[in-house]
Amino acid sequence: MSLRARTFTQLSLAGALLTLAVAAPPASAADRGHSVPLRVAAYNIHAGAGSDGVFDLDRQAAALRALDADVIGLQEVDVHWGARSRGLDVAGELAGRLGMRVSFAPIYSLDPVTAGEPRREYGVAVLSRFPIRSATNHEITRLSTQDENPVPAPAPGFGEVTLKVRGVPVQVFVTHLDYRADPAVREAQVADTRRIMARERAELPDARQFLLGDFNAEPSAPELAPLWKELRDAGAGTPDTYPAEAPVKRIDYVAVGEGVRVRDVAVPREPVASDHRPVVAEVSLARKGPGRD
Repeated sequence: MSLRARTFTQLSLAGALLTLAVAAPPASAADRGHSVPLRVAAYNIHAGAGSDGVFDLDRQAAALRALDADVIGLQEVDVHWGARSRGLDVAGELAGRLGMRVSFAPIYSLDPVTAGEPRREYGVAVLSRFPIRSATNHEITRLSTQDENPVPAPAPGFGEVTLKVRGVPVQVFVTHLDYRADPAVREAQVADTRRIMARERAELPDARQFLLGDFNAEPSAPELAPLWKELRDAGAGTPDTYPAEAPVKRIDYVAVGEGVRVRDVAVPREPVASDHRPVVAEVSLARKGPGRD
């Protein structure tokens, strides 16, 4: 059985229903030219809690809505995880409030505390205004926070969705890299990320690629350097993103591949809805060929 066949994919029920109910944004005259506009964001949502420690999905949904993004990569997403997020499917709840499709990729999927309840899951997610054509939960190297004596090992939670944006195939990857001061696990994760994205690019050569996430390292970190061989940091020169109340470092990213032109990028001044600030980028997608428009 292939690696793709073995990977675990979960599309929430909310996302599936919305796929039937919500139409993709209509194409404008400009869209029918040589490039297609797209607005993409990354946001670590702190399991629904703000920088004040208060769980408030209405507040968080309002912050996400204000981004006006077509595609959003989320990190620190709870799905029936426990009391801190009231046992809710946070991914599905936010998708419902925003009227978007959702794909959730768990890092951890644990047995429920009480038999018959949903599994306790935590991971990353993609929200999309466009139909999700396929989704995969890839494995990368991780050092588990759920084991007493963890060792680096392959584990899920590197999510990928494939979209078609007004005729242009798009591969969106969302990740949350290791938070520890020692960069060794992040180095392995970057190597895994590059390998997986290269393989997926070979399978769909005309696709435009995005890597969205909390990398837990600043742009000049040596462990991130290999990423910039194939990707560009759309947020170069933007303000810091963490911690949200008074940011001192930029660790949240929208990274883009070939055929994607960055037209504008911002870090909204949102100090409360999460402990990170979001990043949002206006881009255009070249319709054909590997070059940038």
